[in-house]
Amino acid sequence: MLDLAIGHSKRVGVNRRRAGILPRLVAVSTLFLVMLLANPAQAGYAAIVIDADSGRILHSRNANTPNFPASLTKMMTLFMTFEALERGTLSLHQHLRVSKRAAGQPASKLGLKEGETITVDDAIRAMSVISANDVATVIAEALGGTEVKFAQMMTERARALGMTRTSFRNASGLPNRRQKTTARDMSILARALIDGLPDYYGYFSVPSFQYKGKNYRSHNSLLKDYAGTDGIKTGYIRASGFNLVTSAERDGVRLIGVVFGGKTAKRRDRQMRRLLNRSWAQARAASTFAARPIPKPEIPGTEADATAYINAPIPPTVLRRTAAEWGIQIGAFEGYTDAHIAAGNVAQHLSNLPVTASLKIQPVSRTPGTLFRARLMGMDEISARASCRQLVRNGQDCVLVTPQGDELASLPTR
Repeated sequence: MLDLAIGHSKRVGVNRRRAGILPRLVAVSTLFLVMLLANPAQAGYAAIVIDADSGRILHSRNANTPNFPASLTKMMTLFMTFEALERGTLSLHQHLRVSKRAAGQPASKLGLKEGETITVDDAIRAMSVISANDVATVIAEALGGTEVKFAQMMTERARALGMTRTSFRNASGLPNRRQKTTARDMSILARALIDGLPDYYGYFSVPSFQYKGKNYRSHNSLLKDYAGTDGIKTGYIRASGFNLVTSAERDGVRLIGVVFGGKTAKRRDRQMRRLLNRSWAQARAASTFAARPIPKPEIPGTEADATAYINAPIPPTVLRRTAAEWGIQIGAFEGYTDAHIAAGNVAQHLSNLPVTASLKIQPVSRTPGTLFRARLMGMDEISARASCRQLVRNGQDCVLVTPQGDELASLPTR
């Protein structure tokens, strides 16, 4: 009987402990589930490098892990803005009103006041150059009515692009636990901006812009210190760390790199350089660009035709955006090979050369012999002007080439 009593006592004690543990397990599990649902993104290191032409992945680490996009969000805001410009819903010179909510957004910001207006062109530059949060809200309210509605539109458009792990809650990237993306999704968006909207991608190349007499410089340091870089966006909030999406082109090969979770901006940039440096050889090995034969030039017309062309009056500069038909001329050379090499060297060192740009060597008859004009064509007006300014600052000659045939326009001083 004593043994039975002892056994009964032990069973009662075990059952009581089990009864106490079960509610605690339920409580812990519920808390974990609530935390998971409330904070689906995981701030941490992630990276991917892809070949922009083929989409082939050259490097990947945690590329599908949810992360906070921070100001990389503005890539999608700008994507929606560029599509609105394509549709005619917006125009570059259109004035957008600043609401109280927009004016109240925290830094980084342009410092807009409630009731004033800003043009779409200035708004785009403010977002791409200094990642202005107040301007992002202005755009969101112009296109969506409210920022909440615009964020829903952004998410829907992102899913249509194949960004299946991305959800937006605002237009700026300011902290929100439900705003998430992945390194892979951001590479998809970067590729869509480069390939799908080449007329506007040049905005990501702009190193600085002026607004109300104040000069603002780009947060993206790779634009000036990593050869071939022509964009596209930095991002930071405390929860995400330092994020960066970069596009760079060399020798006809374009890479897109994404880094999430940098400890500092400098360490993030250094890691991006490492990843891109490791990927060039792999990308070139799969590229057919280097294997393409240099086409033999055809000498056009007669000497009289060439002379008439050279002496034709230069039209005034047209200050308007067109399709990717603008270009720059870097010089005229006595040999085709010299012209081709010179144009290639310039292309590799221009920090704002868009993906649509290509080398054009144009032979022109003269007495005696033939000159070969070295040009980079296939740009929008903004990219062409930015490229020319960079060359002029470096002490090189440069003139703009307008979309009107082969007529030249001089670069204005402004």
